[in-house]
Amino acid sequence: MNKPELLSPAGDMERLEMALAYGADAVYLAGSAFGMRAFAGNFDRPGLARAVELAHAKGVRVHVTCNTLARNDEVARLPEYLEYLDSIGVDAVIAAGVDVLRLCQRHAPHVQVHMSTQTGITNYEMVRVWHELGASRAILARELSLGEVAEICAKAPRGMEVEAFVHGAMCVSWSGRCLLSNYMTGRDASRGACAQPCRYQYALMEEKRPGEYFPVLEEAGETFILNSRDMCMIDHVPELMAAGLHSLKIEGRAKSAYYTGMVTAAYRHAIDAAAQGLPLDPVWRCEVDKVSHRHYSTGFCFGYPGQYTDSARYVRDWQVLAVVLDCDETGRALLSLRNKFSAGDEIEVVGPDVAAFSLTAPMMAQEDGQPLAEPRHPQMRFVMQLPRPVPPLSIVRACRPNS
Repeated sequence: MNKPELLSPAGDMERLEMALAYGADAVYLAGSAFGMRAFAGNFDRPGLARAVELAHAKGVRVHVTCNTLARNDEVARLPEYLEYLDSIGVDAVIAAGVDVLRLCQRHAPHVQVHMSTQTGITNYEMVRVWHELGASRAILARELSLGEVAEICAKAPRGMEVEAFVHGAMCVSWSGRCLLSNYMTGRDASRGACAQPCRYQYALMEEKRPGEYFPVLEEAGETFILNSRDMCMIDHVPELMAAGLHSLKIEGRAKSAYYTGMVTAAYRHAIDAAAQGLPLDPVWRCEVDKVSHRHYSTGFCFGYPGQYTDSARYVRDWQVLAVVLDCDETGRALLSLRNKFSAGDEIEVVGPDVAAFSLTAPMMAQEDGQPLAEPRHPQMRFVMQLPRPVPPLSIVRACRPNS
């Protein structure tokens, strides 16, 4: 069975480091312009060069997004930007149009071009056209069934790779082609600045009764007109691999470093297990439920998902308490605080290739050795004895529903 690339989001340097530590084969990220997530941290030019250096040192590919719809003044700046990406060794550019494809061929000849999901690739003829124009990968629209995906993979030209999203937010519009944000807030969804008005709570107002709001209610007093669930295909990785996909993509450049690490770890173990013909260990399956998410579905993979008539609020049952900076062979760990906790609290530790284990938080110590029952200050460094050694970037967390 084909073992696909695991492609993880890297919205900034912290999230990049988590993706690398937790098992990504490739990462996708953006510079300070031309990317579809304007409010992620993103990377300036020195940051891009450093990101490529760090990723390549671990054998991980770097894909840079250039998938906004460029205006005249922006397209004039693209050649020099693409030349820079070529010079620092970027592996691929993610493009949303033939303009960027052509410019990349001229100004970044050593960089592959992957056609973004924004191009709405829904059939194998579109894949063939992009291949003829010189693209090396097609990133499929999210609105396809797994059967359609398999047919596209089977009919794709030799040498043309096919990528699909397998986890993360879904859009109520067609693969992100939405005008609602632009109309309501002036923030353009096609240029990386979506305000996500599909998540808003709406009421009805009659023209001659300004300020009088009438609730728009469906079941149980809730409104579900624009409701959407998150995609989660963790239970179907063998089917995704059997379909012939070259790359499984996790959505979430604007999400937390914790999300990046845990979802990457879950899919890393799922792919590796499937490649060996083994079931996924439930301890890793649980990780996708321990990050902030809306209720999960399998998207369009097994048919039209239909309207979801339940709460659209995010499930946030777990809170990150601290991140491991260093740990010796005895389990004595140096940590950086994220949220307050105290000695005696029930906590979990999870890390790169370290399945989650539980413990009662012991007495801790400040860096100078002074006893510490409760670290309080954000980012403060402190010492805690763990039952066994764990790698840097391991996470200490606690179950704190709706926190």
